[in-house]
Amino acid sequence: MSSANKNLSQFEANVIPNGSGMRIGIVVAEWNIAITGALRDAAVKTLLGNGVLEKDILIKYVPGSFELTFGAQLLCEDKSIDGVITLGCVIQGETRHFDFICDAVANGVTTVSLKYNKPVIFGVLTTNDLQQAQERAGGKHGNKGDEAGFTALKMIALKKGL
Repeated sequence: MSSANKNLSQFEANVIPNGSGMRIGIVVAEWNIAITGALRDAAVKTLLGNGVLEKDILIKYVPGSFELTFGAQLLCEDKSIDGVITLGCVIQGETRHFDFICDAVANGVTTVSLKYNKPVIFGVLTTNDLQQAQERAGGKHGNKGDEAGFTALKMIALKKGL
């Protein structure tokens, strides 16, 4: 959904489902918390602004992005949770660690989603540097937390509508 020329926080209101009655888990990586906290705040604001009640948003924290998949799995085991948002930030370093973490998290999120037949949303920034992360966590490219919130609403509504 994102591109260099698109603000991630811009969505047409008529395509966002009402989240009334939805229960959504959010797993937040504590590594790069200045970024992931901004993503969390935007996701929560988006959910609340589209009908999800505060009591129906369950937020849990894990040490880093690698642990997001296990956190998502634990939330998915709760039958009352309709979907999960994973929020993390992996910034390129000097080693291949970045590649391994990004690949593991992307594959893990997909695996958990399919295993539990619930939407598990990939809200993980994978950037070259801190500035790019900041630009996507409330800067000139909007906030990927908004996108993750909207995506969760749409995917939960899709499942409930089938």
